Amino acid sequence: MRTRRRDRPVHATLALLLGLLLTLLTCAARANDSPPPAPGVPAPSVPAIARTWPAGSHPLVLRGWEPPATAYARGHRGVDLATPAGTPVRAVAPGRVSFAGQVAGRGVVAVELTGTDLRTTYEPVSATVKKGEEVEPGEVVGTVEITGSHCATTCVHWGLLRGEVYLNPLELLPPWLLNRGPSRLLPVLVP
Repeated sequence: MRTRRRDRPVHATLALLLGLLLTLLTCAARANDSPPPAPGVPAPSVPAIARTWPAGSHPLVLRGWEPPATAYARGHRGVDLATPAGTPVRAVAPGRVSFAGQVAGRGVVAVELTGTDLRTTYEPVSATVKKGEEVEPGEVVGTVEITGSHCATTCVHWGLLRGEVYLNPLELLPPWLLNRGPSRLLPVLVP
């Protein structure tokens, strides 16, 4: 009988510790969950309609998309692509030029994408197109300017907007274009 009385506090302590551990693990798991979307507000979707990168065949992304917490908060509203000055900048999808000119001393080209409510922007770019012109994927809209970049080296800043809301422009690229690496030849095995 005495051993059973001694075991009861040990069993009770173990049960209490196990319960506490499970509670902590459950709370930690819930803390790591992303919050549910606000009711009635669908997550913005971006169709993968791009048929080319804006510059080069697969440029190095110097700085990626960093969405701001609020409309006026810090963030990076686009992506910076390593691109030498003078490099042609191309429309990534069909559209109509909605702006081609200077903003804060930098050349900017904006293209409203056909069949969507999306607009891409490219800067610093010396425009070779004019407002109202139709462009096709891969068509040159300008060249990268030597000055006006916010990058340490020359780059093109590629932005994407739906109305006044900034989105990640890399989402325009289909996986086959975004993830394309170098071609690899495999050996042919002859029996």
